[in-house]
Amino acid sequence: MSIITSFTRMWLTRTVQPFRFKNEYDRILPYEECDNLGLYVHIPFCKSICNFCPYCKVLYSKEVCDRYIDSLIDEIHLIGRTNPGRKKATSLYFGGGTPALAAERIKDIIDAVNEHFIITEGVGLELHPDNVNEDTLSVLKEAGVTKISIGIQSFSDKYQKVLGRKKIDTSALASALKAVDFETVSMDFIFALPGQTFDDLKTDIDTAFSLGANHVAIYPFIDFTFTESYVEPMPKKEKRRLLDDITNYCLGKGYSRSSIWTFSSDPEAKYSSMTRDNFLGFGCSATSLFKEQFKINTFDVDSYCKRIHSGEPATSLTVRFTKRQRMIYWLFWTAYSTRVRAADFEKFFGRDLKKMYGFEIFIAKKLGFITERDGVYEMTLKGAFYYHYYENFYTLAYIDKMWGIMRNEAFPEHIEL
Repeated sequence: MSIITSFTRMWLTRTVQPFRFKNEYDRILPYEECDNLGLYVHIPFCKSICNFCPYCKVLYSKEVCDRYIDSLIDEIHLIGRTNPGRKKATSLYFGGGTPALAAERIKDIIDAVNEHFIITEGVGLELHPDNVNEDTLSVLKEAGVTKISIGIQSFSDKYQKVLGRKKIDTSALASALKAVDFETVSMDFIFALPGQTFDDLKTDIDTAFSLGANHVAIYPFIDFTFTESYVEPMPKKEKRRLLDDITNYCLGKGYSRSSIWTFSSDPEAKYSSMTRDNFLGFGCSATSLFKEQFKINTFDVDSYCKRIHSGEPATSLTVRFTKRQRMIYWLFWTAYSTRVRAADFEKFFGRDLKKMYGFEIFIAKKLGFITERDGVYEMTLKGAFYYHYYENFYTLAYIDKMWGIMRNEAFPEHIEL
C-alpha cells in the first residue's frame, strides 16, 4: 500500500521528497489571499462512540463541551482579528462528533464567525439520527443553519447491527424534516459493507428521498487500523460492480452527480465541505489548506483549550508544499467532484495543465479513466472507481498514519508521509 502511494507521489511531484509535517505554527494565517475559501468547525462530542468512525471524537460532557466551545469561539476571534475587515467565504460547515449536542451554542459560534467572515453559500451541519427532532432542527435553523447532513449509514436493521447502531424511527425522522425545512437535507450512507447488495443500497437511497432528503452521499467503508471495527472490507470486484450499479441507477433516475459519492434530486441541493480550493478550520483536528501550506490542529481537547487560552493557535502540524505537491493536492481533491477544468488549474497556479501533466492526462484517456471536452476532464465510471480505489490506498497510507499518531500525541515533533 505505502509502496503504491509513495511511487505515485514521487512520480507526480517529480521529487523523492515526502510530505514533511513539522510541529510549528504561524500566528497569522494567510487566508486573506485565498479565493474560494471554505470554513469548517469541528465539535468532537458524541453520546456514544461508533466503532467504525475514524474521526476525532470524545464522549459528551456538558461541562467539557461548554469549555471547549468557549475556546472555539476564542480561536475564531484569535484568527479572525489578524486580518482587517470581513473575509468572504463560500460556506461554513460543522462536523464532528455530533455538533447537535451543542445545538444551543451553535448560534454563538456562527455569530463569532460572522464578525470576521461573510458566508455566501450557507451553513451546513452534521446530525446523528437521534438528534433529528423538531425542537433541535428549529434551534439550528434559527441559529442560521441552512443545510443539514444526517449520518444514517443504513436503514437496514442488519447493517445497523453490523455498525453498532440502533434502529432508526423513520416516521419520526420524516415528521421532523417536514416540520422544519432546510435548503439541503442530505443523508449519508456507507457502501461496500460485507454482503451488501445493489438492492440493499437502492432501498436505502429510495427511502432517503421518500423521507425528505434531496441529497445523498454514499461513502465507501474504509477499515482504519486504529478503529475497533470488526467489519470486513468488500472485495474489489464486488465493490466496483456495486459502485457502477448504484451510479447508473441514480443517473437513470435523473439525479445530479456533484461528486464521486453524492447525488441529488434537486441540482441546487449541495453538501460538501471538501471541494474548496482553500479552507480554514477551527476546533480539534480541524485542518486548514492555503496556497502554499496545510495545517492540522491538535486532536486533544484539553491541549486544544490550553493552547487557545494561552493566546496561541492550536496548530499541531504544518506542511509547507513544493509547487508540485500543491498541484497534486489540488488535482486530487478537485477530481473528487468528478471533473477538472483546465482553466481553473491555470487560474490557481498560473501554469497550463497539459504542460504540467500532459503525459498523465494522455495515459488516463487511454485507460478510459477520463474524457475531455472543451478543456474539461470528466471521469468515466471506470475512472470514478479507480479514483476511489486509489483514495483507499491514500487514506490508509497517509490519513490513517497521521490520525493514528495524533490520537496519541497532542503535538508530535514531526511526521513524514
